[in-house]
Amino acid sequence: MSGTLFYLIGASGSGKDSLLAGCRARLRPEQHCCVAHRYITRAPGVGGENHVHLSAEEFQMRDQFGLFAMQWQSHGYRYGIGSEINGWLDRGLNVLVNGSREYLPQALVQYDELVPVLIDVDPDLLRNRLLSRGREGAIEIEQRLARHQQLVNNLNSDLDSNLIKVDNSGDLMHGINALLEVIKHHSWLGVSN
Repeated sequence: MSGTLFYLIGASGSGKDSLLAGCRARLRPEQHCCVAHRYITRAPGVGGENHVHLSAEEFQMRDQFGLFAMQWQSHGYRYGIGSEINGWLDRGLNVLVNGSREYLPQALVQYDELVPVLIDVDPDLLRNRLLSRGREGAIEIEQRLARHQQLVNNLNSDLDSNLIKVDNSGDLMHGINALLEVIKHHSWLGVSN
């Protein structure tokens, strides 16, 4: 039996990286769940994510040899989820990935056992988080928030009740616990031989 793929999506500033780090620290072997790293052409230490940095050339070579289960482009960078997750899923392990909202329709076609998880944050809090990071101006942030809301509206109508929401507006530990509960209640907890 194959494992469950938990596909996290959410706006920049919603705290996906913090939630993944918290889950990585608290998941136990008996939960049979791996947190996959993303392969990104963004330099290490930029953006706060614990990712594997690849040059554009190495990313292209890995893509040509089919070493990505999923890959997309966003904000001038290339992102990939390694094909190793397919082996993990085939062995019955559950896998948690930081996905792309735009790639989700393709991921749903690729994986029967995919659970889409939206990391939701109060819009005013999200705006304040983005402003405090100082990477974008107010106009760009408002455009980003509008695009995010449009994508969420589309997801809500397309996925109906299949989209699980985790609120990360409050204490980080509350968000981590909520995500761990999703994993606990929506996963296959056996490992095949």
